[in-house]
Amino acid sequence: MFSQGQLVFAGLFFVAFVIAAIYAYRKDIRIHKEFYKGNYKILIGFGIFIGILFLIKVFFKR
Repeated sequence: MFSQGQLVFAGLFFVAFVIAAIYAYRKDIRIHKEFYKGNYKILIGFGIFIGILFLIKVFFKR
């Protein structure tokens, strides 16, 4: 489906992207702590919402 060169490029691109994202996050960590307090509550809320949707799907499938 993909050539060997395409797979190598995808792998290298992924590694470079992850390294760049980590570098950018580390550089801005003080700003994140100041402006994004309490974000974990939103993440937990989304998780609960997705869990409820999954339970509704399972319940109505039966």
